[in-house]
Amino acid sequence: MLKSPNGINVILFDLDGTLRHSRPSSEHAFFDFAVQLGAKDSPKRRLEAMRWLHHYWAQSPLMIQDQVTFQDDEEGFWTNFTRRYLIKFGCSEEKAKEIAGPVRKLMDEQYKPEDVVLPGTLETLGELKEAGFRLGIVTNRTNPCDDYLQTLGLTDYFEITVVAGSIASWKPDPRIFEHTLETMKADPEAAIYVGDNYYADIIGARRAGIQPVLIDPEGVFPDPGCPVISKISELEEVLK
Repeated sequence: MLKSPNGINVILFDLDGTLRHSRPSSEHAFFDFAVQLGAKDSPKRRLEAMRWLHHYWAQSPLMIQDQVTFQDDEEGFWTNFTRRYLIKFGCSEEKAKEIAGPVRKLMDEQYKPEDVVLPGTLETLGELKEAGFRLGIVTNRTNPCDDYLQTLGLTDYFEITVVAGSIASWKPDPRIFEHTLETMKADPEAAIYVGDNYYADIIGARRAGIQPVLIDPEGVFPDPGCPVISKISELEEVLK
């Protein structure tokens, strides 16, 4: 089996935000709608809110608390989430309460993104597979996504896809990574994991003994302490 000079022969990928992207992004659509409704804007505000967003969805205590609080009230959960998000975008508590509902309405009615695989991604995956690397996907999605991967043209490149909901383990829990490696009969020191969420992907991979690689084209996470790339096609440099 092929190994890179640093001993890597297994490459695992996150799905959403890493292999698949929304265009326009949900984050910037959210910020744009908030600004339309009177929120102040700056690059710093956007980055800080995006950093919070990644942390919130990485099985944060706050997210878990909100899920318990609003377990029978989906509308309440999303309104509360929008309020929190607006505060992290720099809105006052009063302003966040005022525009949370309208921002949600705009997102529901006007945000119609296209799901895309960025140019160069499929070519890079093909080259890696042809070179002998074993490729897999580890995603925090709740439901199986085989049909969706087929639609994106990703299916044929990957040996395995592990969905968090199928094994009741969500990143950054190391068990989802350990399960993947056990299924592949691979060692953590021979694997790298590529993801866009520092709190879920980088911390989770490290907990499982896997070398992480952060994909961060907007510079959301300063000093992550691991290799950083802006697109999948740059991964080959990490493997040298």
